[in-house]
Amino acid sequence: MITPTNLVYHELICLSMRIARSSIEGLTGLTGKVVMETRNMLYFEEGGRVRAAPKKACVFEFFLPSGNVCTVSGSSILGRPEVRLSRLR
Repeated sequence: MITPTNLVYHELICLSMRIARSSIEGLTGLTGKVVMETRNMLYFEEGGRVRAAPKKACVFEFFLPSGNVCTVSGSSILGRPEVRLSRLR
């Protein structure tokens, strides 16, 4: 089960999200569903098109299936998704 405390160790694909803050003009406020993730980028579908946001430049709000909203700094989810779990140890 995904909770705000363990979100950074989970798969982010299919979660709804919003960019709360960004150092890149025009990204703040964009919302969508995460469709792909790489080491440095988060790709999300917004308005029928896929957009990309660099993790390091953004603060994200993820809307969890439980109804909770979790705010995460992009720098805390940097790295390949499959490697984030190894940070737990």
